[in-house]
Amino acid sequence: MKTIIKSQASALLMSAALLFTAPFAAAETEFKVALGGSADGGQHALATHFADTLKQKTNGEFSARLFMNSQLGSEQDTVNDAALGVLDFSVVAINNITPFSPTVGIFTLPYMIQSLDEAVKLTQSDVAKEMVDNTIRDAGVRIVGWTFSGFRVLTNSKKPVTKLEDLQGMIIRVPKNEIMIDTYRAWGVNPTPMSWAELFTALQQQVVDGQDLSIVDIEAVKFDEVQTYISNIHYNFLLEPMIMSEAIFQEQSPEVQAAILEAGQQATLHSADFLRSKETIARNSLIKKGMQISDVTDEDQWISKATTTVWPKYYDSVGGKAKINNALRELGRNEL
Repeated sequence: MKTIIKSQASALLMSAALLFTAPFAAAETEFKVALGGSADGGQHALATHFADTLKQKTNGEFSARLFMNSQLGSEQDTVNDAALGVLDFSVVAINNITPFSPTVGIFTLPYMIQSLDEAVKLTQSDVAKEMVDNTIRDAGVRIVGWTFSGFRVLTNSKKPVTKLEDLQGMIIRVPKNEIMIDTYRAWGVNPTPMSWAELFTALQQQVVDGQDLSIVDIEAVKFDEVQTYISNIHYNFLLEPMIMSEAIFQEQSPEVQAAILEAGQQATLHSADFLRSKETIARNSLIKKGMQISDVTDEDQWISKATTTVWPKYYDSVGGKAKINNALRELGRNEL
């Protein structure tokens, strides 16, 4: 009888343990999210909002842990890792997806996007939906959200750049992206391709004179410590998509997939609000820290050289003129 009672007691204890540990185990389903940027930047704002929303929508059963400052590798490395299914999520500059899925390059053509409103409109359009499908097909990753980080402005440590001729002779870092490289070449500069993880040290050691990045991120990563001058150029509106491994996405239940997509959409809208509220604050902060900000007086020349030289070179790789015209039509601009 004692043996039976002990067995029943053990069974009850095991059942109780399962009741208490099952919710905890579910809460331990934790996704890893790689970020190239640091705290207070656009990537961090998007990913934090995504993580909070996902946890809420799954009743705490799924959470996300953020790894900032390229802790899990360069942005292109994390795209590759997500494609292989060894990383759950990454938030990356869109130019780092283009080598894996070239049609995404439509959004990086110089002067394609000319305002935050245009960026929001394009990312919510059928053009963007097609790009999501293409990245799944080409790269094995799914875009689930969009970070709006603002225009990539030019910084340097040498002198104010207010016209195109001031840029000549400078050593400018660019991401390892052919469209961006060719844009600088169109401006008469031979740029230096370099990964994001190497950039701060290269600026600090004056291996390169300058680079381009959004105002919010310049302030977040403390580039004021290694750069003095900012020039307001508008050739590239920095979009930083959140991507997810498609293999891992397909492993989830339909309910969890829906929660991921909804969390991504809500984080996207939050990102636009974050940029609207943060950009002026970041600009004023950089000025107080000693950075000098100038407008360029001849941006029409920058625009002309970039669009007439670069766009035709990439018609085929981004899917043809018809695809570009779809984007231009969404923006209410003249087609090619």
